[in-house]
Amino acid sequence: MSDERVRVEITDGVADVRLARPEKRNALDPAMFEGLVHTGEQLKALGADLRIVAPDARLSVMEVKWGLIPDMTGTQVLPELVGRDVAKELTLTARVVSGTEAAALGLCTRTDPEPREAALALAREIAGRSPHAVRAAKRLIDVAGRVDLATGFAAEQTEIGALIGSPNQVEAVTAGFEKRAPVFTEVE
Repeated sequence: MSDERVRVEITDGVADVRLARPEKRNALDPAMFEGLVHTGEQLKALGADLRIVAPDARLSVMEVKWGLIPDMTGTQVLPELVGRDVAKELTLTARVVSGTEAAALGLCTRTDPEPREAALALAREIAGRSPHAVRAAKRLIDVAGRVDLATGFAAEQTEIGALIGSPNQVEAVTAGFEKRAPVFTEVE
């Protein structure tokens, strides 16, 4: 799938999404937003859970510079990533940070001199795991700290109950003992 502003290539369960407006340094405009929304709809239960940037990347929350505010959940997610005070500083000043500082702040997961290749390798590694276990772990981590401990523990018990003995869980164990790559099924 692809349009003129956002290009997507899917190989072995890994989506490589690229912004395609280099003459404007991939600046967002209405067509880019539309392409991103369309791409997001096509790639649902995925997202920027893990972010790898080049050490010399330049990142900023620039909306206030243009008399706007962060949207698309920017004001809701950023404080969770970097803390409320750092989110305020970045948002209220539009300060540009390097990839190295972004990693130290928690704005990205880590840096790599070849971020695209590192991200694709990480995505391939995750895609090689049981899709049901990956989704369950993601669901649990996403609610951590947003629900009380008893609710989180109950959710863990529900998820583990659904996974233990499932075909993909058995395949993971069998493949591990047989020292081979697992072959998972999408439907259980």
